[in-house]
Amino acid sequence: MSEEQLKAFIEKVQGDDSLQEKLKAAANPDAVVSIAKEAGFMISADDLKEVSEISEEELEGAAGGSDTNWITEVSKCPWWRRS
Repeated sequence: MSEEQLKAFIEKVQGDDSLQEKLKAAANPDAVVSIAKEAGFMISADDLKEVSEISEEELEGAAGGSDTNWITEVSKCPWWRRS
């Protein structure tokens, strides 16, 4: 996993309402990967699977304790928690 790319993408999403809305509307991990690619980040569906296994507390910590409402919203999407 490109941890740097994923962290950078998360950082970008935090400050970009448009990206947050796109992520909320994403139907599956491939759509999220496409959104990230359009924004200039190279992540994979496997990266997202790894992230889906991280707890909300860990995500908040990774987000630097800043506003994480978008994380909460995205984590409700059907593609977020895959079995």
